[in-house]
Amino acid sequence: MVVPKLSTRQADQDALKALEAAGIHPLLCRLWAARGVRSADETLLKWGAMIPPSRLTHVETAARILADAIRAGKKLLIIADYDCDGATACAVGIRALRAMGADVDFLVPNRFETGYGLSPEVVQLAVSHPSGKPDMLITVDNGIASVDGVEAARQAGIEVLITDHHLPGPVLPDAVAIVNPNQPGCGFPSKNLAGVGVIFYLMLALRAELRRRGVYPADGGPRLDALSDLVALGTVADVVKLDSNNRLLVTQGLQRMRSGRMQAGLRALFAVAGREPRQASGFDLGFALGPRINAAGRLADMSLGINCLITDDENLALKLARELDEMNQQRRGIEGTMREEALLAVEQNQPVTGASVCVYHPDWHQGVVGLVASRLKETYWRPTLAFARSEPGQLRGSGRSIPDVHLRDVLDLVSKQHPGIILKFGGHAMAAGLTLREDAYEQFLRGFDDAVVHLTGRSSFEPVIETDGSLETGYANAQVAGMLSEQVWGAGFPAPVFRDVFRVQHQRLLKDKHLKLSLERSHQRFDAIWFNHAELLPEHVDVAYRLEQNVWNGTVSAQLIIEYACPA
Repeated sequence: MVVPKLSTRQADQDALKALEAAGIHPLLCRLWAARGVRSADETLLKWGAMIPPSRLTHVETAARILADAIRAGKKLLIIADYDCDGATACAVGIRALRAMGADVDFLVPNRFETGYGLSPEVVQLAVSHPSGKPDMLITVDNGIASVDGVEAARQAGIEVLITDHHLPGPVLPDAVAIVNPNQPGCGFPSKNLAGVGVIFYLMLALRAELRRRGVYPADGGPRLDALSDLVALGTVADVVKLDSNNRLLVTQGLQRMRSGRMQAGLRALFAVAGREPRQASGFDLGFALGPRINAAGRLADMSLGINCLITDDENLALKLARELDEMNQQRRGIEGTMREEALLAVEQNQPVTGASVCVYHPDWHQGVVGLVASRLKETYWRPTLAFARSEPGQLRGSGRSIPDVHLRDVLDLVSKQHPGIILKFGGHAMAAGLTLREDAYEQFLRGFDDAVVHLTGRSSFEPVIETDGSLETGYANAQVAGMLSEQVWGAGFPAPVFRDVFRVQHQRLLKDKHLKLSLERSHQRFDAIWFNHAELLPEHVDVAYRLEQNVWNGTVSAQLIIEYACPA
């Protein structure tokens, strides 16, 4: 068990005063100011506060190209990605383009056969697509690195329009237009749009272009806010930073879900996950719906997930959602077995003494290695890679990292110091993937560990739990817990964790693995629970906790969810 260090976020005092002056609840002022919110404008969550599409580079050019293509009756094909962001982005594109009169279908690459993005192999599949050879390919959540794929499409007489949010390489593809807030020279203020956010912006720009052309009246055309549930799901599932614009998009999507107005596929996913849409939260999107969509891309073919999101047939949606649910259960079983094997391998063969953790088994499922890496990273708090054999002589690896280590930079250094052993790699700071020569695995282990030490100057790391300090006693109640639950928290805008000293009045184990407690502070008593912790606590404890509502027999009370506790 890695022992975390507790730290306290500091609120910017000028921002705090500005938020208080706007009449916002004092606790929210403190929490928001500690998360970089500078003014009340950044807390506005109505559509009118959204950054306008016109500020996205090339979006109006791309909209004109699409409007021309629709008028000419061109055949469009969306090239999706095999994760939840890619699936929701594809669904937004299909639904919006069809509503605006386009002839459009989709193709999603297979993780195991063609790999990620618009490759020349995917172009070949597009040429022989069942709906006929397309005139134009539209990438969603991929394409910014597809230089060879775009050239292959050109050779085949197919135009390519790219929408993506990933960081570009030194050379951009020769596409008819590229819409990506992270491309050079794009002044769009939110660099954190997910792939689904980018295609949603393009669809808004396309509708505006069709209004300009008189196809629709000035305020006419399809209601694109009806797609905000899909935008919210993809944004949360892709773990992009929830800046003010993304919080607006997610809030709007959650409000649609809570009011019961959502795509048939999302309603079906809530049902199979046993979650209540009327209380929809970011947690539901990230941990209940997102993994079920992702399971299709990990184990089989993401077109199953996309078809669930684009159908209006409630019965078909439920059938597909049940298939996704079964796949997710299968994924969890595979992951559980692999995780146990990985932990055993680490403990038996290579106790964690270095700066990193790498595990490999030839029979592991290559679609699930990233999840195993994620679990091991949490256990050992080291950058972690897990590998499976992808084909004879080659290993496919997926990695997860910690805030101190930029994973893609580490792989880049290894590839330079040991040329030829990494066949290809890509990713970002916290997650990356690579293909490795199997005979070079032992050499890679040493090189990877050396690169982590070289780039960080450290061989061990400790997790930090950032807290918001003490929760004022007047706010430690069910009403405030409800207020906090209505806000959108997530990546880059973490849910509040408070820190206080309590006296333990009672404690007992639930199901031999969860610690249920009664805690006291300043004559206030609280129910608390520490999930997956089976050791009893001393009488006085220093606790990092979340404040949540507990509903039991119609009574709503405050409950503390313990993140960490140690003797006070």
